[in-house]
Amino acid sequence: MSRIGKKPIIIPEGVKVTVDNHVVTVTGPKGTLTKTFDKIISINVEGNEIICTRPNDEIRARSLHGTTRALIHSMVVGVSKGFKKELEIVGIGYRAAMRGEDIVLNMGYSHEVVIKPEPGVKVSCPDATHIEVTGIDAQLVGQTAAVIRGVREPEPYKGKGIKYKGEFILRKEGKRAGKK
Repeated sequence: MSRIGKKPIIIPEGVKVTVDNHVVTVTGPKGTLTKTFDKIISINVEGNEIICTRPNDEIRARSLHGTTRALIHSMVVGVSKGFKKELEIVGIGYRAAMRGEDIVLNMGYSHEVVIKPEPGVKVSCPDATHIEVTGIDAQLVGQTAAVIRGVREPEPYKGKGIKYKGEFILRKEGKRAGKK
């Protein structure tokens, strides 16, 4: 049995979950998320818990059991608390700014990079070297943060580039003149 799949999902106060023909709709104070799941896994709402069960131990059912539970849990957390990714910009002359809803990155290229956030994702820039990506869909928040980080990934010698807050960059020593 899947250790993650058999754990019940606790529904917090103010969150409403409906299951209609394997289409799960989660409504909360921050918004509404809807997702269609595979028919192999049965999804039941009992009181203030959601329980995912699988009919047998076939490989497909086992692989979908924990995934389905994790996706529904992330939907519940998203509409109640939301998700947030923070990025830091390291390097002289590297900076970010907001232009309407879009974020403008000056990362040492001959042009500025303009990124439009996905619908349902909000990007903010508290100062020139910090970026915050927030939203209710964990996948969209992570994807938008990854696109922003991909503009200039941190390099291993000086650590310059865009990195997640708290991310450790493994540093390389580099060349030394006059090695003996």
